Amino acid sequence: MTTAFKNIAKIKYEGPASKNPLAFKHYNADELVEGKTMREHLRFAVVYWHTFRGTGSDPFGAGTMQRPWDDGTPSVANAQNRARVAFEFIDKLGAPFYAWHDRDVAPEGKNLAESNKNFDAVAKVLKEEQKRTGIKLLWGTANLFSHPRYVHGASTSCNADVFAYAAAQVKKALEVTHELGGAGYTFWGGREGYMTLLNTDMKREQEHLARFLHLAVAYKKQIGFKGQFYIEPKPKEPTKHQYDSDAAACLNFLREFDLLPHFKLNIETNHATLAGHTMQHELEVAGAANALGSIDANTGDELLGWDTDQFPTNIYLTTYSMLSILKYGGLTTGGVNFDAKVRRESFEPVDLFYAHIGGMDAFARGLKIAAAIRKDGRLADFVKQRYASWDSGIGARIESGKANLKQIEAYILKQGEAAPSVSGRQEFLENLINEFI
Repeated sequence: MTTAFKNIAKIKYEGPASKNPLAFKHYNADELVEGKTMREHLRFAVVYWHTFRGTGSDPFGAGTMQRPWDDGTPSVANAQNRARVAFEFIDKLGAPFYAWHDRDVAPEGKNLAESNKNFDAVAKVLKEEQKRTGIKLLWGTANLFSHPRYVHGASTSCNADVFAYAAAQVKKALEVTHELGGAGYTFWGGREGYMTLLNTDMKREQEHLARFLHLAVAYKKQIGFKGQFYIEPKPKEPTKHQYDSDAAACLNFLREFDLLPHFKLNIETNHATLAGHTMQHELEVAGAANALGSIDANTGDELLGWDTDQFPTNIYLTTYSMLSILKYGGLTTGGVNFDAKVRRESFEPVDLFYAHIGGMDAFARGLKIAAAIRKDGRLADFVKQRYASWDSGIGARIESGKANLKQIEAYILKQGEAAPSVSGRQEFLENLINEFI
């Protein structure tokens, strides 16, 4: 075990009155909410990429992060040490899960064979640390966007050799995820899209993407991996348009290519914003299709037009998110994954703790508030009453398919006019939510 954070003890729950910045005010892991502990509801995960590989660099400046445990070399030994530091952090934070990209945890070699060897060497340490701490892998994924070979995409590349390389990389990432007992595996098409249609055969590229996913499904069955497969929507950046642009587009793609039985969605807040949606909208779209699997918990700055990946601290955001998640049965194979990074100006190691504590407390508050709203019942009763005309009479006959157009016309001719509508009472409902926040 490392001592990179030797001056920081395990983070404990001290309650809302605590002024200790290194304590939870609302996340009490064993507290029961709607019959399950907070730990079971929220299934928090720490991401490896931002938390342990982020440097704080941006297009206008070099990295700022102070990471004294990292010697800056691409060596396997450095990667192994970094893995031990990561588990010290996650263990002290008390998060039950973590997530990674393959190239986050192990350095890329001069060829695929060397990359795989490096990956195996670091995976051995990950397995040891998982056993030592009890921390589990929420999901793994392959980085198919950073290396120059993926300049035109991976599964959607115009170069068949690049498709083949990406497929081999996913094969290895699936094997390691399986070996580490991962609860799932995520596909995010970082460059699966286009910058211009002038050089793009979009139909062919989407067919290649579908073929790629079918290959992964087949291999998952071959190796006996029982984890859930996820697609993560994002509309743009780094491409102008990505094929997994939002939840609805992903669901349409999965249905078109007969992949929906094998996938659920991993919804990210900042990606929803970039798509012109709210997080609640994306959760509702996924939930209504029985495809809500996991979430990347972050937020963006609405004054900025890019993916800022900030830690979530907005209680309205977490409350609305948890209302939708609870509505659709909660997270089971997935979790609340902090795909978020500390600000470039927050460069000291302790800032990693402050950021995660804040995000965990925000979601714990959102969970408790959402549960209280559900127990109160007024919101659900209002929505039920608003659609009451569909519960009997002509509404029930239409929903059940027992009324054709001729019968519907006869009903309205007899009525003479539609029954008057009632107010949607948006302001009343917003005030109701404010009672709990």
